[in-house]
Amino acid sequence: MGHHKHHEKLEAVKEAIRNSGSLSEEEKSNALAHIEEWYKEDRAFGALIETLVEKFAALEPIFAEMGLI
Repeated sequence: MGHHKHHEKLEAVKEAIRNSGSLSEEEKSNALAHIEEWYKEDRAFGALIETLVEKFAALEPIFAEMGLI
């Protein structure tokens, strides 16, 4: 999935959480914090994979086979 589509879906999830009537403000805050943390980790992982492929071209087919790129 492209980064843009991924970001759009993530924003839709965050908006649904913000608008939820069944979650307390604390639950909303905690859920949004978890999403942001995951998003940062996911982006960091993507950057790591990119850097490894740039430095070690032989890794590209391995990562591709794993579905990471």
